[in-house]
Amino acid sequence: MNAIMIGFLAESSIHCGAGRSAGIIDLPVAREAATDYPFIAGSGVKGALRDRAQRLGRGDTEALFGKHDHAGKLLISDARLLLLPVRSLAGAYRWVTSPLLLERYRRDCARCGLPVAVPEITMPPSGDPPSALSHGQGKLYLEERELTIAGPCPPDVIEALGPLIRHPDTRKRLATQLAIVGDDELAWFCRYAVPVQARNVLDDDTKQSNNLWYEESLPPDTLLYTLVVARDATARSAVAEMFPASDPYLQLGGNETVGHGWVATTVHTSTQPTIQRAGGAS
Repeated sequence: MNAIMIGFLAESSIHCGAGRSAGIIDLPVAREAATDYPFIAGSGVKGALRDRAQRLGRGDTEALFGKHDHAGKLLISDARLLLLPVRSLAGAYRWVTSPLLLERYRRDCARCGLPVAVPEITMPPSGDPPSALSHGQGKLYLEERELTIAGPCPPDVIEALGPLIRHPDTRKRLATQLAIVGDDELAWFCRYAVPVQARNVLDDDTKQSNNLWYEESLPPDTLLYTLVVARDATARSAVAEMFPASDPYLQLGGNETVGHGWVATTVHTSTQPTIQRAGGAS
């Protein structure tokens, strides 16, 4: 399979919204219907990649991403959440993940033919307070939640997550800042630990408020990933060429003019041979 996995480490807040809401938060981030986990829609990822290709002056942009009446050579998935930074009483934050997110990551790596071994995680029996796997001993306080550290994160998990983080110094912090919590606890953090910002529009003359609103955004250092499947090896190479070591950054989502949406990318290609489709090439 001509597949690529692209890791996105947020350098600034990311707002990929779901439109206006009738709730307290006017502009929430997009969330999966079943799990409530934040994600970035594949259409948004595709638009960002297409914009980058155009900025680079690539002549194959339409061939790669398609036209209004013709499909392109790239199939782009939603960007899935893998690590969510959550405020911690000890240290600035912990990168929080769960067995379900790691299971998804393992399946996606296998689907793409990536040589990444993500071990299966079995959480300790749930108690009061709930258990977590993380560096240290005793209690772990994330936001206003109290958890009991039942043991360290498996080294294989840390090793499997590292390649998605571009910066070596940042990658080193996984050993001390990664926390694996239960799926229910992660759902709570995804709902209540995502930052909410108040924004306003002021009248030019009187400086009076014209429109106060609240919007969610994923915090800096959030880690997501997307899958890109190419119809041929040439298209796969074209995607990898868009992110040289000297310029690995991509802008995703809205609020670009106020600095939101910047991510540092890492690109990983599959090692499996191309799969031939019935009646034609892959």
